[in-house]
Amino acid sequence: MNSQIEGRGLSSPHWNHEPAVSRETSGDDEDARRAELVRGLPAVDDSTPLAAQLAIDARRRIELAGRRFPRPDKTRIITVANQKGGVGKTTTTVNLAGALAQAGLNVLVIDNDPQGNASTALGIDHRAGTPSVYEVLVEGQPLEETVQKSPDFDTLWGVPATIDLSGAEIELVSLVARENRLRTAVDNFLAARADDPARRIDYVFVDCPPSLGLLTVNAFVAAREVLIPIQCEYYALEGVSQLLKTIQLIKAHLNPELHVSTILLTMYDGRTNLAHQVAAEVREHFPDQTLRTTVPRSVRISEAPSYGKTVIGYDPSSTGALSYLEAAREIADRGTAASTVAVAADHQEHA
Repeated sequence: MNSQIEGRGLSSPHWNHEPAVSRETSGDDEDARRAELVRGLPAVDDSTPLAAQLAIDARRRIELAGRRFPRPDKTRIITVANQKGGVGKTTTTVNLAGALAQAGLNVLVIDNDPQGNASTALGIDHRAGTPSVYEVLVEGQPLEETVQKSPDFDTLWGVPATIDLSGAEIELVSLVARENRLRTAVDNFLAARADDPARRIDYVFVDCPPSLGLLTVNAFVAAREVLIPIQCEYYALEGVSQLLKTIQLIKAHLNPELHVSTILLTMYDGRTNLAHQVAAEVREHFPDQTLRTTVPRSVRISEAPSYGKTVIGYDPSSTGALSYLEAAREIADRGTAASTVAVAADHQEHA
């Protein structure tokens, strides 16, 4: 289950397959069929929360089953960060990656957290001595030599974190270009595959530790976008202001392209006033970045890593899995819309 890509490179036949996204699986007829099925569902009755949730999940299943998400024009590199622990960073990273992979996109997850929880959820080997992100950051090993395929999805790969990474913060201090080491490795890896549509990576997710040390700085410099999961609990915005200041510093001195593109509300419990208040406050502060989709508290989401799986692979019909699929679709659609706006603006500027 935990076998690495052949030769620790990317010569595996899994890598070179024609991506599922290229097949025609949708269109006007398919959309019309989905809409007709949704119209046939009973109306949601808010007086019975369980029935309401079942109806919402039924709609989601119809709308998302077998759907292929649009490919971005170029690879989107997204760092998932929040200096507050326990907000769902790793859970969000692996489940968004799994959702996008299930929808036919090529996805790479870089586990940049010494705890290695993302590696566990992806089902990839991260025992001591396994080629990992530590070798990439400290020893300059090419990224492709550390990549492993996740067993649940043909188009999902991961770079593991081993226990060695816990000492990387100290070792990086004395190295040349210490803040740029992950970016250099990622850029070289992507450039080698950019010209082949079947092998091109569509999304790179970098999972961060709950701190603002050199590992997180490397993740910010490597990325173009930041996704911030925010827990729907008291003190939800605590620490976010410091995180935003750090992002601004990185943007000013190391990575001008970096910006907060997405905020996802996690551990949402619609039965409590607190969750509604936190969600309203976050949407007020970040109206453009906050996704419509919220991720609920879910036993299935919590159970999945103990089986070495994402919730998408563990129980794809669960409320938690459907929430992450819907959030992934929003992210994919937003990326396509942003590309369209950017192209239009560029054409207008040169007209």
